[in-house]
Amino acid sequence: MTNAADHSATTSDDPLLSLADVQASYGQSHVLYGVTLFARRGEVVCLLGRNGAGKSTTLKAIVGLVEVMGGDVRFEGRSLVSLPTHRISRLGIGLVPEDRRIFSELTVVENLRVGESDAPAG
Repeated sequence: MTNAADHSATTSDDPLLSLADVQASYGQSHVLYGVTLFARRGEVVCLLGRNGAGKSTTLKAIVGLVEVMGGDVRFEGRSLVSLPTHRISRLGIGLVPEDRRIFSELTVVENLRVGESDAPAG
């Protein structure tokens, strides 16, 4: 969770989420090459591309499920690259699986909260 002081250095023109020259790999397979994008608060953004273009890997890099090997991912001006996934989740960033790996007996909100950690904040 961020406090008011964290927001004082940002303006409405500053990106809420930004990726700068992000590179990622699955083992020896380099799959992201210099991805750069940004989204400002209130914008609706769509990531389009053919199968295998790196859309899912880009999203996984944002939430910490794929290690960023180069570049930076920032949310509200703060780098996410070194944060564990549960800390990124606490910032309000999550990823809904693209297939059916959800719990059908849970609500949408409950499914989104499954990835939250009970570890103490900090």
